[in-house]
Amino acid sequence: MVGTELHRLGVLARRVSSVFDRSSLALTGRREHFDPGHPWLLSGEERGNSDTRIRQWTDGNDVTPLIHGKVYFAALADALHRAGPNDLVLFTDWRGDPDQQLVDGVTVAGAFAAAARRGAIVKGMMWRSHIETLGYPGRRNRKLAKILEAAGGEVILDQRVPVFGSHHQKFVVVRYADPDTPDVAFVGGIDLARARRDDADHFGDPMSRPFPPEYGETPAWHDAQLQIHGPAVRDVEDVFRERWEDPAALSRLPWHALPDILRGVTRSPSELPPPAAPPAPCGTCSVQLLRTYPRRRPAYPFARDGERSAAQAYAKVLHRARSLVYVEDQYLWSVDVARVFAEALRREPGLRLVAVVPKFLDEDSPITIPSALLGHSSALETIRDAGGDRVLVLDLENDRGIPVYVHSKVCIVDDTWAAVGSDNFNRRSWTHDSELTAAVLDTARDTRAPVDPAGLGDGARRFARDLRLELAREHLGRKDGDDSDLVDLDEFFDVVRTSVDALDRWHKAPSAGTRPAGRLRRHHIDVPPQWQQVAASLVYRLIVDPDGRPIRMRLRRTY
Repeated sequence: MVGTELHRLGVLARRVSSVFDRSSLALTGRREHFDPGHPWLLSGEERGNSDTRIRQWTDGNDVTPLIHGKVYFAALADALHRAGPNDLVLFTDWRGDPDQQLVDGVTVAGAFAAAARRGAIVKGMMWRSHIETLGYPGRRNRKLAKILEAAGGEVILDQRVPVFGSHHQKFVVVRYADPDTPDVAFVGGIDLARARRDDADHFGDPMSRPFPPEYGETPAWHDAQLQIHGPAVRDVEDVFRERWEDPAALSRLPWHALPDILRGVTRSPSELPPPAAPPAPCGTCSVQLLRTYPRRRPAYPFARDGERSAAQAYAKVLHRARSLVYVEDQYLWSVDVARVFAEALRREPGLRLVAVVPKFLDEDSPITIPSALLGHSSALETIRDAGGDRVLVLDLENDRGIPVYVHSKVCIVDDTWAAVGSDNFNRRSWTHDSELTAAVLDTARDTRAPVDPAGLGDGARRFARDLRLELAREHLGRKDGDDSDLVDLDEFFDVVRTSVDALDRWHKAPSAGTRPAGRLRRHHIDVPPQWQQVAASLVYRLIVDPDGRPIRMRLRRTY
C-alpha cells in the first residue's frame, strides 16, 4: 500500500535524524528529559522515591502472560495447592469474593484457607472500601477476611488512603520453604472476584455480578495478569511488606473503628516473618516494578512524597516510541494522561496508536456516568487531534456480537517494552490510588523481521512481541500461529484497520453476508449534553478522576 511505503520512508528518515539528534546532544551538552543511562527503564532518580526498599529493576526473570481470568485462576489455584508448612502466602486486592471459583470446586476463600490450614503463613490486605450502598465491595472483602482468619490466616482491611481513594493493587506472592519449588508472584489487573473467570471465547463467567445490561446476564470479561519467577518475586514481596508495616491506623474514621472492633476485625497487623533471600535468576526478562502512591498525611513511610513511577515510566517509553504503541485499558479517560500520548504522536509523524477500551462503562450511576463520559471524550479528542488517522480507538465484542468488558491494563511499545498491571490510563491511577505494574524488557531478541521496528537499535524483544501477537490473534479471530502478517508493525496496523472496517460494515448490513472474522469495532461514545458538562466536570475532578499530586506538580503538569 502507498500509505505503508510512505510510513516506512518516514521510519528511515527518523533513523537518520535520530543520529543527528544524539550527535547534537553530545556536542551541546544538553540532556534529554530522562536519564539516558537506560533507554527503557527508570533510574532511581527518575523513580523519584528514595524511601522505598524495592530495587530499580531485576534481571534474569521468567515472565509468562496469563491472558484471561480462567488461565490466571488455574495457575493461582495450583500455586496455592502446593503451599504448606512454613510457606509464605501474601496477597492484596481491591475486591475479593469468597465464593468465586478459581477452578471447578475450588473457591477463592477455600484455596487460601486450605493453605493456611496446611501450615502456610497467609497474610492479606484488602481495601476496606467506601460506602457499601454505593456498590463498593466492603462487605465481601470483610467476609473474605473473616473466613481466612478463622482458618489461621491474617487479613487486614486497609483504608490508609486519601478521601475518595482506594488500594487498587492486585497481586499474590508465594514463597516456598522447599528450595526445589520455585517461588512465584502474580501481578496484574485481575481481582479475586466474580465475573473475572472468562476465557478466550468470551462467553462470560457463570458466577456473575450486577453489571450494565448492555453486557448481558453473564458479562464477557477481558483481562490480563503476569506470572513471575525469579528475583523480581522478592520485589513484589517487598511492596507488600512496605504497606503491611505502615504504622498509620488502618482507618482513622470512628464509624469504621467501632464496627471493626465489634466484628472482631484485625486492627493491628502482626509482624511478618523475616524475608528470604531473592530467588535465583531463571529467565531472560528484566522486570521493573512501577507504582502509584498519593501524597498522604500522615505520609507513607516508604513514599513520603508519594510515588508516581508508573506515570514516569509511561512518559519515558512514549518519549522513545517511534513505530507503534498498543494499549488495552479500562479507563482511558483523562486529558492529563492523553497529553502524554498526544505529545508522542505529534513528535513522531510515523508513530501509530492502537487502543482497545470497553464499549460501555461498568456502572449506571446518573451521577458518575456523565462525568466519566466527559473525561473519556475529552481524552480521546486530545489523542485523535494529535494522531488523526494514525490512531485507532477500538472496543471489543464476542462472536455473538455482545460487548466484551475490557478490564486489562496493557501497554506495548515498539515490540520492545511491555507492561501489565493494575493502573489505568487516568489521573486517578497515575497519582491518587495505590497501583502496581510490572514493566518487562526481555533480553532475548526476536529474530522475525523486522528485527528493529523502531530503528533505534533496541530490537524487537521476544516477550513484548509474543504478547502483542497473542492478543492480536484473539481479537482478530485467528488461530495460534496464524500471525505472519501481524509481525510487522505497519502491516499489523493496516490489517487491524481492514478487519475493523469490515466488521463495522457488516453490522450496518448483517443480511448482506457472513459475519467477518474478528471482534474489534471502532469506538464511539455519546458526549454528555452541554447543560450537564459543568456539573459533570466538577464531579469528574473531585470524585471520578482525582489528582493525588502535590500542588507544585499539578501546576507544572509534571509527575
